[in-house]
Amino acid sequence: MERGAVVGAGLGAGARIRALLGCLVKVLLWVASVLLYFGSEQAARLLGSPCLRRLYHAWLAAVVIFGPLLQFHVNPRTIFASHGNFFNIKFVNSAWGWTCTFLGGFVLLVVFLATRRVAVTARHLSRLVVGAAVWRGAGRAFLLIEDLTGSCFEPLPQGLLLHELPDRRSCLAAGHQWRGYTVSSHTFLLTFCCLLMAEEAAVFAKYLAHGLPAGAPLRLVFLLNVLLLGLWNFLLVCTVIYFHQYTHKVVGAAVGTFAWYLTYGSWYHQPWSPGSPGHGLFPRSHSSRKHN
Repeated sequence: MERGAVVGAGLGAGARIRALLGCLVKVLLWVASVLLYFGSEQAARLLGSPCLRRLYHAWLAAVVIFGPLLQFHVNPRTIFASHGNFFNIKFVNSAWGWTCTFLGGFVLLVVFLATRRVAVTARHLSRLVVGAAVWRGAGRAFLLIEDLTGSCFEPLPQGLLLHELPDRRSCLAAGHQWRGYTVSSHTFLLTFCCLLMAEEAAVFAKYLAHGLPAGAPLRLVFLLNVLLLGLWNFLLVCTVIYFHQYTHKVVGAAVGTFAWYLTYGSWYHQPWSPGSPGHGLFPRSHSSRKHN
């Protein structure tokens, strides 16, 4: 009899624990949902503001121009000063891959949920194809500049011995070093990715304002893009502080900004282009149609 009472009490305690854990899980899910909704709304509002986007462009310019001055006020032995640090290897060297993965998912969801049209979705995704072509073309151009401006040197205990080898390939094959004007490809790529992601993510504010479907998966993908954008800004600051020569960084950032202007600031507004972010996704207001 007593044993049955003990077993019954144990089962009752187990049921209460399971009920308590169930309530706790529900509360945590509710809190996560509220944070997801609030965070995505506020981030969309900030990125959707034209004024803040102009300030953001000024911020990037200030980081590249004045950021190197911080090298005199930071610890030169920090992990971010090493070329082999985790973030440099896993993120900066693969920045375009990360950007395409996260931003591609966001563009895919936003465009398809807004239009339900595969052709329109593919057209907007083609901006990432253009971006990949810009990145590949810029990388080849930077290597060409280094080849045209470089010379072959052999390191010796007394210094550097100049060799008359005609190109990089023959110089490296001889075991020497080729030194030319090296545009910072990391600064170019991070600047271009920051401008590109800010432009693409700004569409979410208008998407929400039109009351289009915005479930938890889409909001989560959007916030992941915002976090990646923040990481690119942080790594850009680290790059301009610890790596490359000053003019190499400024030229790299200038080329990245110019590439953004040629695409997002100019070409994408033409009818024969992939289209600007948000183009054709939202119904035009009556006043806008009347004005046009």
